[in-house]
Amino acid sequence: MAMKGRSSEKVSLRWIILLCISFFVLGMLFENRIWFAPESNNQIIKRQRQEQELQVVSEEHAKVEQDMDIVDKVYKTKEAVQSLDKSISTLQMELTATRSAQEMARVGNSLIVPPEASSREGLPKEKAFVVIGINTAFSSRKRRDSIRETWMPQGEKLQQLEREKGIVIRFMIGHSATSKSILDRAIDSEESQHNDFLRLEHVEGYHELSAKTKIFFSTVVAKWDAEFYVKVDDDVHVNLGALATTLARHRSSPRVYIGCMKSGPVLAQKNVKYHEPEYWKFGEEGNKYFRHATGQIYAISRDLATYISINQPILHQYANEDVSLGAWFIGLEVEHIDDRNMCCGTPPDCEWKAQAGNVCVASFDWSCSGICRSVERIKDVHARCGEGDGAVWNALF
Repeated sequence: MAMKGRSSEKVSLRWIILLCISFFVLGMLFENRIWFAPESNNQIIKRQRQEQELQVVSEEHAKVEQDMDIVDKVYKTKEAVQSLDKSISTLQMELTATRSAQEMARVGNSLIVPPEASSREGLPKEKAFVVIGINTAFSSRKRRDSIRETWMPQGEKLQQLEREKGIVIRFMIGHSATSKSILDRAIDSEESQHNDFLRLEHVEGYHELSAKTKIFFSTVVAKWDAEFYVKVDDDVHVNLGALATTLARHRSSPRVYIGCMKSGPVLAQKNVKYHEPEYWKFGEEGNKYFRHATGQIYAISRDLATYISINQPILHQYANEDVSLGAWFIGLEVEHIDDRNMCCGTPPDCEWKAQAGNVCVASFDWSCSGICRSVERIKDVHARCGEGDGAVWNALF
């Protein structure tokens, strides 16, 4: 009985140990199942979220690329439309100018077409490279003679310059307030002698320079088909060869405005020179004008002269002629060229530049808005700053 009891005790102990190990293993398996399964599920969920996020980012990127492609196409379309608008605008301007010139020639309106041109109805306009109008007055006979003796060819040479180089030069002047006055007869006599005037349908007067400028450009664009039109005062020295060479550099620009650009103060005070009655339009007192070419000399291309001719009835005139011209172009697609060779000083300034090989286009004194005592001094300026008599004939343009 004792032997049997010990054996049972041993079996029981063995079973107990076996059961403990079994329960331990089962517990471990159960624990792993509890903890590892959620972790695996989290990884799957995380991976799915990442895939979804990547898909969203990819879709957003594709959408952005598509939007950018649409914007690019819209921008290119806008550019094409703008280019087309400019082309249409230019064609409309040219068409209107042609119709205007034909109509004015038909009715013989001397405001646009001079009387001598109205009788040539149906004939094409004269071709030219540049038409230069020298602004002059009844009292400036001595100035005109000084110019004729210095930088402006005369007689056969003037005609030869027109034929061979396409450079037309005329003194531009209107008429007096009294028809056929002694002043008008004096100009008629001078014209019969030199044949170098362009008579405008305009009543002469210092405060009418803006109106005279409009009529000048309207007249010359109807008479001459030129690439450029130039206005210069009769107390300024000009080197024609240098002027032609300068203009030729801008032949590819359809709407170009060339001169010495400035932006002077708007003078509100009365009884001062260059007073601007409409000063209030330019903002507060003390403001400056917009950029415009100084009035001593400037050049514009054919399209701009045509624009003035077509729109002259509605182009506003300010007190100062150079400001008026700048105002007519300020809202247009116009290329402003600031060329300081068109506003050199008189000797020694222009003389030093000529000696350095940089011949000036035009020379004058800022203090006098022209050459001071031009009748006495223009010959000296020409001798010291001139390009030589053969320069314009040898210039390539």
